[in-house]
Amino acid sequence: MPSGLDLENQYCAQNYHPLPVVLCRGEGAYVWDENGKKYLDMMSAYSAVSHGHANPRLVAALTEQAKTLNIVSRAFYTDKLGPFLELACKLTGQDVALPMNTGAEAVETAVKAARRWGYEAKGIPDNQAEIIVCTGNFHGRTTTIISFSDEAEYRRHFGPLTPGFRIVEYGDAAALEAAITPNTAAFLVEPIQGEGGIVIPPEGYLRRCQEICRAHNVLLLADEIQCGLGRTGRLLACDHEDVKPDGLILGKALGGGILPVSMFLGRKDVMDIFVPGTHGSTFGGNPLAAAVATEALNLLVEDQLPERSMELGSYLMAELRALTSPLISEVRGKGLFIGVEIDTALGSAREVCERLMERGLLSKETHETVVRLAPPLVVTKEDLDWAITQIREVLEEMDEVRLAS
Repeated sequence: MPSGLDLENQYCAQNYHPLPVVLCRGEGAYVWDENGKKYLDMMSAYSAVSHGHANPRLVAALTEQAKTLNIVSRAFYTDKLGPFLELACKLTGQDVALPMNTGAEAVETAVKAARRWGYEAKGIPDNQAEIIVCTGNFHGRTTTIISFSDEAEYRRHFGPLTPGFRIVEYGDAAALEAAITPNTAAFLVEPIQGEGGIVIPPEGYLRRCQEICRAHNVLLLADEIQCGLGRTGRLLACDHEDVKPDGLILGKALGGGILPVSMFLGRKDVMDIFVPGTHGSTFGGNPLAAAVATEALNLLVEDQLPERSMELGSYLMAELRALTSPLISEVRGKGLFIGVEIDTALGSAREVCERLMERGLLSKETHETVVRLAPPLVVTKEDLDWAITQIREVLEEMDEVRLAS
């Protein structure tokens, strides 16, 4: 009988390069494969599983709501959406929210909001609005979003691409200011770049970008799909510099690792550009998603997951930086959002991840150069101590092989 791996390779489009493991169960910070082998999840589905796999409170919220009401579309009000949006707005300090499903949908929503605000509030001539983005950005894979990526393979043979974007160097606030014109509607930025390799901008960068945007009447849009909701040791990564963006994009952990839930939140004047017929989603804000996401937000606060991320992330960073392997060129991150840069002259991040998988630790490489370490925020110090041991021994193994060849 074909394995799950064989069937997936046969019937699924090959748009991913997964590690060769077939997972079938998860609990807390751990997952198990089809043969019963246990793995520590140091990946968290790109930050979507911050609350841990099969979190009992989230499963209870899901099953209870599933027995009551699931999908009715936004053609009607429901008893779950309003309280969910109220909680999200109050926690983030935003005025109004628009619920969606995937992160890319929320980014598209932000782009539409910024453009329409630019025309109707700022007075930009029709079809001339520009949005500034950064080198190394990753905001999703829709046609519009890949149009402003600087990763060639993301764009290749998907044209014609969407115009209206300018790219500036990430971390360079002066480059942002130099790129602003009277037609600039917004600056879209990740406070920490996740897919780019856990790239941390210089201290004060976001605060300076906020000052520049306010001085030029440009919206500051923060994409916190990966780095938000406790991942970096604060509720939002923007909070590290006391920055309040004009628009905020959330996803991944918002669904508690159970459902796809995302949203775009913003100032009331920005969100007021949406009127009936200008945007929508059949599934966005459905009662099932709202019930789970409400509980996910409550858990973040009640279980102090951002604080756990800060404490355990600081510990993990210190232990990783104490490793003396020549294969490591840099360790960087905030909270439990950490990247270990591998010197590609000596080894590959993919090989590190494959060797860790054999030992029962799951992570994933980014651009062949960075090993991403972003476990569920419910991970324990004992889990991390074990992970550090595995990482140290894998790097030693790889160095021995390199020296022997």
